[in-house]
This record gives sequence, structure tokens and C-alpha cells, in this order.
Amino acid sequence: MRWICTGEDDALESWREMEVRDAAGEAAATLKLDGASHQTIRGFGGCFNEAGWAALERADAAAREGLLDELFGTSADDGCGFTLCRVPIGASDYAMRWYSHNEHDGDLAMEHFSIENDQRYLLPYLRAAQQRQPGLELFASPWSPPTWMKTHRAYNHGRLKPDAETLAGYALYFRRFVEAYRDAGFNVSQVHVQNEPGSDQKFPSCVMPAAQMRGFIRDHLGPEFERAGLDCEIWAGTFEKGAIHGWDFDETLMYAHQVHDVLRDAGARRHIAGVGFQWDGKAHVAQVHRAYPGLPILQTENECGDGRNTWPYAFYVFDLMCHYLNHGAVGYTYWNMVLPRGGESTWGWRQNSMACVEADGRVTRNPEFWVMKHLSHAVRPGAVRLGLSGDWCNFALAFRNPDGGEVVLVANPYPEALKVDVCGHTLELSRRSFSTVWR
Repeated sequence: MRWICTGEDDALESWREMEVRDAAGEAAATLKLDGASHQTIRGFGGCFNEAGWAALERADAAAREGLLDELFGTSADDGCGFTLCRVPIGASDYAMRWYSHNEHDGDLAMEHFSIENDQRYLLPYLRAAQQRQPGLELFASPWSPPTWMKTHRAYNHGRLKPDAETLAGYALYFRRFVEAYRDAGFNVSQVHVQNEPGSDQKFPSCVMPAAQMRGFIRDHLGPEFERAGLDCEIWAGTFEKGAIHGWDFDETLMYAHQVHDVLRDAGARRHIAGVGFQWDGKAHVAQVHRAYPGLPILQTENECGDGRNTWPYAFYVFDLMCHYLNHGAVGYTYWNMVLPRGGESTWGWRQNSMACVEADGRVTRNPEFWVMKHLSHAVRPGAVRLGLSGDWCNFALAFRNPDGGEVVLVANPYPEALKVDVCGHTLELSRRSFSTVWR
């Protein structure tokens, strides 16, 4: 048995090996495996955004290489071992400038499609990760189509034009992206049709009602991928909070009903390999998992905070992980892995990150770095989530790895140390701490 602990009081000793011995006295709470097995895990990771690589370029070289080793490395003690990560198709809201991969008006044949813009920030970031994680798997989604394909000719606001010619051209745009990234040496295993399809935002965005999403998948994207023989899955989503009131629906409809409005079409459904959720998807992920228990769910974007990177928010993130994974998610994806201190976007929102690059080039690992590391370091692709019982089960997750080893992640969010019986061992969990226990 092995026990690693990270707590608010640990300062730079944030990955502490603990002596495994039963604490004296009676446990205040219990946690045990209940014998049930649930979903198989595909992987964990973060999103490659341009702002992250721009920050890393300003970091001290040794600090940059050390952080990349920790994010993507697989060593026994140090690596997060990220294996499933997100990449934007065109500009995200953390791009250094707004762009698409084809701004040539009317080029529905995609003769001018190019990922040249990605050579500056995204591809170097990906190469650095892939050097450390050769089997790195990517899923991709657009924030905005090319502007000339939209009803409102701008990267922000507006919708995709509804005519068949535009939709066919847009399906080809997706295909060209997957092919171009594979030609560059990167495996895009999933495309998610639209980032936050219910949100009309001031940053790159595109409202895509359910009827348009299902028709696009059924009549254009699915057939285009089939004709090309692409080994790349199509996922519905990524669904979020704006979908509740932002789509062409009676506002009394529940979010889960809107997801159903995409999946209920048999022609679309046969092309859909899973559903991606972020933000307020947490309010409805249980409903969708109950209605479609065999359909994989992926948490596609961790909630981003306010740039202060506090320990209380790290416990909120751990609660999010437990919620998504306990309701069927096969993976969990952090948003910005790296940002400059303060984490301000080009449109003025400060957000959290796993690590910050300071003005002097130092790299600081934030509380959420350790939360993600406790999960991804210990739980490998192919692991099976195990059921838990006991009065501490809301603060824990358990998995069986492909090698047969069992892992329990457990948090103590309270301001005092507590003794918890973790699967037969009474462990004294430090105040406000996260632990990983290998059995």
C-alpha cells in the first residue's frame, strides 16, 4: 500500500509520501469498496491553447521543460501522464488572435484550407507534449466556423448558415482539419461539433440549435467522414450552460431534453459516438447518463475560476470531478494548463490554470495542478471506476487500473485533520488535503 498527500499547508512539499500505518483511535468516517464496477476510463488531460505556449516561451527554459515533464511524463513519481487532451479548431477564446483555417470567401471545396497559423503556437506545444507522451490522443472542437460561413460575418456572435452548400463545405472543413493534423503527426480521435453551441459570445462562438446540429451530423459530417474513411469519432456537444436558454426552444425545456433532441434522430445518432459536457452540463449529466447508459460522456472543459487559483476552488474542482465521474464520464479535461500570472484572456476574463508563468520566468504550480495530478497520475486509460460506500463516499473516487491495482482518491475539505477508515486502514487525513492511496 502506498499513500501520497497534498494539502493547503504543504507549500512546496506538495507531493508527500506518507507512512502507511493505522492511526491510533477510532475513525470518524468510513469508506469502502461496494463491489460494483462502472465505466472504463479513456483518459485525462487539458486543453492546448495558444496563450499557454506563449506563456511557456517566456518561462525559464529549465522551468518550462520541468513543467512539461510533469504534465505529460509518465515516470513513477513525477508525471501527470496526460493522455487525452483538447485542441481548438481555429481560434479559441485563449488564442493570441482570432482566426480560422480558411478565410477565403466561398471556398467550399476547401482548396485553401491550411493549419499554417497553428505552426506558431499550437503545434510546438503539441510536439513538446508528444515527445513526452507518444500515444497522446486529441479531441477537437471549433469555437467559430470561418466567418464567411456565418450569418453574422464575425468570429464572435452569429450562427452557421443553414444552406446545404455551406453545411457540406463545413463538413469538409472538419475532414481537412483531421487529415492535416494527422499529416503533422497528431492523432485527432474525436471531433465535437461546436464549443458551447447555445452561447452567443463576444469571443469566438457560434450558436448551433439542436435541429441544425443533428441535421449537420446526419446529412453532412457523418457521411463526409465515412466517405473519407476517417478513423475519427463524431461527438455531440460540447454542451454548456447557455443551452438552457440560448437555443430555439421553449425555455421551460430542460437541458437534458435538448441533448435528447440531437440524439433522438436515428440518422444522426448512428454517427454519434458520445456526448461532451462542460460548465452547467454538470446539472444534467446524470439525466443523460440515465437515459443513454451505453453512450460515453466526456467532461470537456473544467470550470475556469477567476484567476486567483485558491485552495477552496481546488476543492470545488475535486467535487466537479467526483460528480462527472460518478455519473458516467469516461474522462475529465482541464481548461488552461498554463497561463501568465493572473490568467487574463484577450477579452478581459481572468481564469485559473494548473500552472502560472511569473513575470521573472519562474513557473508556479497552482492548487488545481495537484488535484489533476492526484487523478491522472494514478488512474490510467483502461481503468474501471469502482463503486464506494460509507459516509465518506462523497469525498472520494476509486478505480481498478488495467494492471489490476486499485486506487482510491480521497479528500478532506475540512479545516482540521480527520481519521477516516479508507478500505480497512484508519488514515489521518491532513486538514484541507487530497490523498491518493494505492492498494
